[in-house]
Amino acid sequence: MASAAHKIDDQGNSSTANHPSEAVVVRFAGDSGDGMQLTGGQFTLSSALAGNDFATFPDFPAEIRAPQGTLFGVSAFQINFGSDEIDTAGDAPDVLVAMNPAALKTNVKDLKPGGLIIADSGEFSARNLGKAEYDANPLEDDSLAQWQVIHFNISQLTMDAVKPFGLGNKEALRCKNMWTLGLALWMFDRDRQPIIDWLNGKFAKNKVLADANIAALNAGHAYGETAEIGQPGSVPIPQRHISAADVAPGLYRTITGAEAVAYGLVAGCHLAGVKMFFGGYPITPASAILHYLSNLKHFGVTTFQAEDEIAAIASAIGASYAGQLGVTSSSGPGIALKGEAMGLAAMTELPLVIVNSQRGGPSTGLPTKTEQSDLYQAVYGRNGDTPMPVIAARSPADVFECAIEAVRIATQFMTPVILLTDGYIANAAEPWKVPDTGDFKPFPVSFLESVPEGGFKPYSRDDKLARPWVKPGTPGLLHRIGGIEKEVDTGHINYSPANHQAMTDIRKNKIDGIASYIPEQDVCIGEDHGTLAIVGWGSTFGPIHQAVRRARAKGHDVAHIHVRHIWPLPSNLGDLLKRYDRVLVPEMNTGQFKTVLRDQFLVDAKPLNKVSGQPFRIAEIEAAIEGELA
Repeated sequence: MASAAHKIDDQGNSSTANHPSEAVVVRFAGDSGDGMQLTGGQFTLSSALAGNDFATFPDFPAEIRAPQGTLFGVSAFQINFGSDEIDTAGDAPDVLVAMNPAALKTNVKDLKPGGLIIADSGEFSARNLGKAEYDANPLEDDSLAQWQVIHFNISQLTMDAVKPFGLGNKEALRCKNMWTLGLALWMFDRDRQPIIDWLNGKFAKNKVLADANIAALNAGHAYGETAEIGQPGSVPIPQRHISAADVAPGLYRTITGAEAVAYGLVAGCHLAGVKMFFGGYPITPASAILHYLSNLKHFGVTTFQAEDEIAAIASAIGASYAGQLGVTSSSGPGIALKGEAMGLAAMTELPLVIVNSQRGGPSTGLPTKTEQSDLYQAVYGRNGDTPMPVIAARSPADVFECAIEAVRIATQFMTPVILLTDGYIANAAEPWKVPDTGDFKPFPVSFLESVPEGGFKPYSRDDKLARPWVKPGTPGLLHRIGGIEKEVDTGHINYSPANHQAMTDIRKNKIDGIASYIPEQDVCIGEDHGTLAIVGWGSTFGPIHQAVRRARAKGHDVAHIHVRHIWPLPSNLGDLLKRYDRVLVPEMNTGQFKTVLRDQFLVDAKPLNKVSGQPFRIAEIEAAIEGELA
């Protein structure tokens, strides 16, 4: 998300009034026990307080504790921060902080030529070099010649800094991420006080640990100020100030996709005038949604950690029947387990929001890596003809509005709705301008509370084909629901051929009709006709947006279209796509949305696919654009 108030001209170029564009990409990498995610998170906080726009990419192994020092145990955190519009976590780091040989080995290939490596030489022992499959110490040979290299014994410097506090070696070394953070704060002219305040709060019950970590932080900062690097061929530690971004007035905060889901669901229920029941079961990367919602009980939220995925969604359906909005969340494997109950929600026509934080598959797949491979599952993946609305968020901050939209559609059309995010969106962070809830139009639900003229029919329809929502126990409105086919109007069990045909058609027409109640598709950058349209959905927004901007700056006739409503599709999308000579669809799967577009609109959409567990890079999409236009 671009938090700054930028101007984009008709070529897609961005500018700010007060200063030139500048941005830096930094990647912290180390063992999964080195605290790289915490270090990155606190550096992100410092970037937010410095007024930078930014985007982050946490990348960590699936193992709870991978063997120390191994290549598959490396944890990394990348942040792209600057004074201009930042839409991605950056293609290649300018700075790589490597806490051990394995971190260097797995990440150095991504570093820009001429980029800076900061390494903890204290960890480059023969044993650790062997674990990282190095035949020789890369800090001492010419294998890193294309980069600037600074190395010193961070481990020993940390132990020296915390020695007065009487910590054992193991505890002392746990402070080296704070030493590293202190150095990074000096390098980019950042204030330490917010981090010091955070450490005092985190270790409020253990002043020794608080003081030791603060001492390590200050020592790293002081080292940057005073160090004189004397090794042959070495470079001094650079310092650089990144100006604040131009932002519209307002209250800003850092937000992750998981936080945004929680806040958006709460806001949506407030706008609908209903309480929320969340039934969930832990699964990476969706677990954090349950964690955040459990702290929002004062907003009328009830959370329930069920014994399994099926119980989680079944409890949410029961809550919707009782008159609250049922919500559940999971990732691909758990969504598969919820499939039958999703059909039950569709058959009973109860409002339900299902959040799918996609990850690499199939089966257990890549639990901590990102993918967009559940689109078929969302649109088609249930037994029978079971259409459901599907909404896809494009960034962490965008999830907030998407969650509100999911609540709106679920309650206004009495249907389950699927909200798609992914591992990148769930874990990544960006600046978010906290909205004024008064700017959102309420969509209050209306429960049927008395017997209508002509009698009560549980499956009667309004002009949107939605059936009435009735709280159990309402006098005169006794009714039952279940998974066997319902009779038109009465809701009685009826699986005759003619009735099943009629009810299947009604359910389909209701979902298709939602297209009349969602916005028409717009064009993010470019003209509404031309040579090439890059069509994206979900978290591909950032790299597509930047690649199209760069291509248009070169004079290329290319546009960016990003689709939020995956099903039903916007009513004008087919006509819009047919006004371009070529359509390219980048997605982190083997071409699922491309197939949907071909099927629905008979357009010759071409795929650009990536299933590595990593987000697209801007350069990858730039190259594809050049290829299409060659």
